[in-house]
Amino acid sequence: MFLALGRHGSLSAAARILGVNHATIARRLHALEESMGEKLVERRPDGYVLTPAGTQVLAAASDMAAAARTVRRREDGEALRGLVRVNAPPALSQGFLAARLADLAASHAGLDIDLATDIRAVSLERHETDIAIRMTNPQDGDVIARRLVTVGGGFYATRALCERIAAGEAPVFIGFDEADSHVPDATWLSRQFPRSRVAFRAGNHALQALAAQSGAGIALVPHYIGRTVAGLQPCMPHLAAPPRDVWMLIRRRDRHDPLLRLTAERIAAIFEKDAGLFMPDGE
Repeated sequence: MFLALGRHGSLSAAARILGVNHATIARRLHALEESMGEKLVERRPDGYVLTPAGTQVLAAASDMAAAARTVRRREDGEALRGLVRVNAPPALSQGFLAARLADLAASHAGLDIDLATDIRAVSLERHETDIAIRMTNPQDGDVIARRLVTVGGGFYATRALCERIAAGEAPVFIGFDEADSHVPDATWLSRQFPRSRVAFRAGNHALQALAAQSGAGIALVPHYIGRTVAGLQPCMPHLAAPPRDVWMLIRRRDRHDPLLRLTAERIAAIFEKDAGLFMPDGE
C-alpha cells in the first residue's frame, strides 16, 4: 500500500492500483504512521509528498518488492512482471522513445511502462520515477549514470526555404518559448543570431520540427528529429549547436532489481541500435 502511494503521490492512483477505496488507503496509512511513530507523508494541493522518514520507508519497501519479484521468478519460472516508470525530456519522448518503448512493452509480457515527460526534473531519490533519461549527468545523489549516446543537431527546414536562404534570403527561425529561453539551444541561437526574427515559438524540439514542416522558419533541432520528420532537410550545414550527451540514471540501490535491470538494458540497446540518428555530422 505505502509503495503504491509513495510512488504515485495520490490516493486515487494508489487506490486504483490496489483495487481499494480512498478510505481504506487513508486508514492503513494512519495505522502505519501510528506503528512507526512518525509522520510519513504530507498532504499538499497537488497530492502527497513523502517526509524524510517516509522516504526511508519507501526505500525499504522498494527493496522488499524487488526481492519478492526475484523470489517469485525463481519459484515459478515466470517472466518478470511489474511497472517501470521512465521519465525523459518531452522532445526525446515524442520524437524517439515513445514508439520504441511501446514496442518493448509489447514484446515483454508482464512489463508495463509508464513514460512521463515532466518538464521539471523529477527526483529518483524521492521515488518519483524509476529510470530517468537526462541531457546532463548529475554530480550528486546516490544514482548510477550511464551515457547512452551523443546527440548532434543542426538547422532543418523545407526544401523551398533552404533554397531561398542559400540564394541570400535572411533566415527566419523557429525557437523556444519564453519559459524555456534558458535551455542551451535557445541561448546558443540567440548568440548566433541576436537580431533575427523568431516567427514561431514552442516548448520543445518535436513541436518546433512540426512547425518547420509548414515553412514558417528554420528549426534548430537534434538530428534524431530533423532526420526523421517528413519534409525537412538540413539547412545552413556550416552551423551546428554543440553536441550533448544523453544519460540514463537509476538509483544505486535498484541496480540489482531484475525488472529495472532488464528495462535499463533494453533502453540502452534501443539507443545503441539507432545511434546513427543522433550522431553529429561527420561522425
